[in-house]
Amino acid sequence: MSSLTSNLYAFGEFQVDEQNRLLHRGGEPIALTPKAFEVLLLLIQHSGEVVSKDELMQAVWRDSFVEESNLTQTVFMLRKALGESSNQRYILTVQGRGYRFAPEVKAVPANGHTSGTLSRAVFDWENSSASVADVLPAPRRMSARTSIVVGIFTLVAIAVVVWLFSALSRGGNASFALHSVAVLPLDNFSGDPSQEFFVDGMTDELITDLAKVSSLRVISRTSVMRYKGTKKALPEIARELNVDGIVEGSVTRSGGRVRITAQLINASTDKHLWAETYDRDVGDVLKLQSEVAQVIAQQVRAQLTPQEQVRLRSAKPVDPEAYEAYSKGRYYFLNEFTKTDSLKLSKTYFEQAIQKDPGFALGYAGLADTYAWLGLFNALPPQDAYRSAKESVRKAQELDDSLGETHDILGVLSWRFDWDWGAAEREFSQAITLAPGYSCAHEDRSNYLAFMGRRDEALSEVMKSKEIDPGPGSSMTEIATYYQLRDYKGLIESSEREVISNPNEWTGYQNLATGYEGSGKLPEAVAAFQKAVEISNGNQDVIAGLAHAYAAMGNTAETRKLLNNLHRQSARIYMSPYVIATIYAALGDKDKAFEFLDKAYQERSLNLSWHIMADLRVDNLRSDRRLQELLHKMGLNAAVLK
Repeated sequence: MSSLTSNLYAFGEFQVDEQNRLLHRGGEPIALTPKAFEVLLLLIQHSGEVVSKDELMQAVWRDSFVEESNLTQTVFMLRKALGESSNQRYILTVQGRGYRFAPEVKAVPANGHTSGTLSRAVFDWENSSASVADVLPAPRRMSARTSIVVGIFTLVAIAVVVWLFSALSRGGNASFALHSVAVLPLDNFSGDPSQEFFVDGMTDELITDLAKVSSLRVISRTSVMRYKGTKKALPEIARELNVDGIVEGSVTRSGGRVRITAQLINASTDKHLWAETYDRDVGDVLKLQSEVAQVIAQQVRAQLTPQEQVRLRSAKPVDPEAYEAYSKGRYYFLNEFTKTDSLKLSKTYFEQAIQKDPGFALGYAGLADTYAWLGLFNALPPQDAYRSAKESVRKAQELDDSLGETHDILGVLSWRFDWDWGAAEREFSQAITLAPGYSCAHEDRSNYLAFMGRRDEALSEVMKSKEIDPGPGSSMTEIATYYQLRDYKGLIESSEREVISNPNEWTGYQNLATGYEGSGKLPEAVAAFQKAVEISNGNQDVIAGLAHAYAAMGNTAETRKLLNNLHRQSARIYMSPYVIATIYAALGDKDKAFEFLDKAYQERSLNLSWHIMADLRVDNLRSDRRLQELLHKMGLNAAVLK
């Protein structure tokens, strides 16, 4: 193997000083561990050639007994230090062989300066024609005394490593245990921007798998995805998310193969605890994610129950195209579930996934989610949404009944469609048992408990949700819980935070408006409702809220105008009868209001099972016996509402 040998090297905007063991970028030093510098130096000296893993390990760890994972971790750290991205690669992995340094490297004469730091040296590499012999320093022989001292230090170092290894093996490692982790968005190293969906999907599924471990708190996807592409330091991210450990890594997809490199970092010390690279067929991507999750759980010393071990090992092969479609559907569902068009796009991708692989349980679970939420936002008639969601979730359960996702959506269906209150609570609890860190299950359960009037339990579940999802997901959950509890002070405060952090989300303005109206701040309520109508492109429930606020201010003309517009729209789109009922209630026409409430009951309107206990728009109907009869028919009696 030929090699490039010099005191000084340059590639791109980087300079390497072998003598002083320094790496600079644009004159600024970059911190590297001694071993990382040795690996970089060896790769640079053999630039363009493949250096095998054995050669690297023998050269860098020649006096130590280490595993290949040490090299993997070191290469990962080097890539991070160099700022690798999908558009700029420095260290290439050659499958089954080793690593190759990709950039052109130039040996640089220091114009007579043979010592000193790199920043003091003067370079002329653009015009240099120096040969290796011109810049090669004379070899230096180590004295006998120096050899003895080095030998003693080497023996001491080996002894320390052996002692540490034996200490960990004895199980005396409680201080190394991590109780909470965040999986940061994996980097796309495929060199293809279209693979972002695939890579984000792998991040999502890795989080989902880790969330099955009850002894480990795992931060939800919605909270970690805001760190995609961030330049923040890992300890800072860990403090913001309140976690002990950080998992980061990269994904490379090429043809029918996928490679994931992951590493675990102790957040308090910024120390790398573990790193590994896995290479599999794309069809085994679910097994790959489960395998990585199991290893991470072992590394943080998490206690896995036998049932959790079985669930983590139960991943099945999946058609690559089906998984790619699923990843896209999951992206739109998780990020834009309040937008009807995005829900429809998500549904299309999930349908493609199960067409490609009819045995893909997650595809059916995703499809059930989208049908349910299309119904919940009145984009589909409730019976159509329920029938399709129920069939999809039934198929998902036939294929795999260990998914927390399916039991969570069954809880939603039992609550919002079936009005089977006992079944709803059982399903939410089962979802949390199967996936303790699945934030959606905690969020849905907190909203359900608030709907049933169980304030303390609901707020306790909100706190659990916040621990898992300190980001926007738990914020929306907190808002919804305060709405169901009719806590208008809490509703205003949480909604104000939401509209500041997410000004393009219409639900924040809708709930803020409801809080204002419930607090008697009618002009502010009208303004917030108008903003919600604008952002939501005319959501019918929001329009009904605006109509009610107008009526409360005495502007019944505007209320009637909005009512007439909704009646006209009902000729071409589904219109919730509950929404119409609230406007008639605002106008004081109780008979008409109950006429439409009865229609809502007959078609099992999803607005009815969300609003009926908390909605201030029907407060003037609550003393009417007809409303009490309606609640009784829905099974919402004193025995249920503990």
